[in-house]
Amino acid sequence: MNVLFPSSNQTRWAKNVIGSIFSRFEAAGFKIVGTKMLHLTVEQARGFYAEHEGRPFFDGLVEFMTSGPIVVSVLEGENAVQRHRDLLGATNPDNALAGTLRADYADSFTENGTHGSDSVESAAREIAFFFAEGEVCPRTR
Repeated sequence: MNVLFPSSNQTRWAKNVIGSIFSRFEAAGFKIVGTKMLHLTVEQARGFYAEHEGRPFFDGLVEFMTSGPIVVSVLEGENAVQRHRDLLGATNPDNALAGTLRADYADSFTENGTHGSDSVESAAREIAFFFAEGEVCPRTR
């Protein structure tokens, strides 16, 4: 599961890099089997990040995630969770290796550009949060 975050200065969207990011997913061997752009409500953001409720950064995270559109995508491929996390790079873009998505597109540590599921179980939960049955179309051909 991948989420492209909003950008406080909207540069990511203004530069039209969504297609470039998708091309990088495909070049890395992923198949994009579900995607949509949406604007989270406060309730949706609080629900998606419920495990962080009570932490000092929670309210700021919710505010950020509702500040503009996000793009959610489901990627398919062998060992997809780990390979996707490798492509994203370190959470802190200052520590991200050159050529990773966060090194190339993150605005800051808190606005690091993208989210990737941390386990197969998390991916299943996150996919179900954003996609109804039938909205993810495995590409088996």
